[in-house]
Amino acid sequence: PSNGTGPRPPTFILTGISGVPKSSSWVALPLCLLYLLMLLGNCSLLWAIRTDHSLHTPMYSFLAMLALADLGLSLCTLPTVLPVFCSEGTSLPFQACLAQMFFIHTFSAIESGVLVAMAFDRFVAICHPLRYGSVLSDSLVRRAGGLIVLRGVSVVLPVTILMERMPFCRSHVLSHSFCLHQDMLRLVCGDVRVSSLYGLTAVLLTKGMDSLAILLSYVLITRAIVGTVSQGARAKAFSTCISHLCAVLIFYIPLISLSVIHRFGKHLPPLSSTLLADAYLLVPPILNPLVYSWKTKQIRRQIHILLCHAGT
Repeated sequence: PSNGTGPRPPTFILTGISGVPKSSSWVALPLCLLYLLMLLGNCSLLWAIRTDHSLHTPMYSFLAMLALADLGLSLCTLPTVLPVFCSEGTSLPFQACLAQMFFIHTFSAIESGVLVAMAFDRFVAICHPLRYGSVLSDSLVRRAGGLIVLRGVSVVLPVTILMERMPFCRSHVLSHSFCLHQDMLRLVCGDVRVSSLYGLTAVLLTKGMDSLAILLSYVLITRAIVGTVSQGARAKAFSTCISHLCAVLIFYIPLISLSVIHRFGKHLPPLSSTLLADAYLLVPPILNPLVYSWKTKQIRRQIHILLCHAGT
């Protein structure tokens, strides 16, 4: 660890997985394959939605937003994650680390908002199917997308401004191969109460409220499904929610676990937070396209056409 004496560190030192030496090709190669799979999966998903007119519905518009958020979240970490395992030492200037932190948390907030919009879409489709087209119009979908992006930026921007003013005079070594707010905050030598309190409030007002909204949507959806007389109708209604439920669990379980560990799990080994952070940023962008491709026949067909064109 390199200790600084100035009010702001010139660089942060990024770390990989505890116990794994740097310049480890056996770790770098799988990571490259995971990032490649993420790019291919989400780009193929976007291409399928764009080219198949039967997928030009609110549900798949929100799915396209989810794929874009996944791409943004992964591409934010790509420039630092791979070099950590491909070189002997990796450092990041303060401003670059601050920018990466801003984009990671912004895309995370956007993805959370999109998952809420998708839950509302499923609620209207199952509980009020006759009003689906009038409620979820194209203009509403566009406005919802704009508000989701605006909320993500406006919530994370104050965190970034507060962090930019913080004095750093401790070790500059971060716990991850990318910059997170909680990880940078522990290196501050000044009073962090305002920044920590706002960060916790921002998480509760975004991820916390979003998770409650999704839970409420599925309580109402479950009531509507249970009240359906036909067993076949119940199975069909439930099958339309499986993909979204998988996306919600894939996103929220690592996110909530990581937030709890950063704030209350100081006694846990560093490897636990490192693995959870990697899962939080890498697993959803990789699995979401696979889940939706597996459950949606039109997407499977379009991706098959794309692969056939690529093969010829």
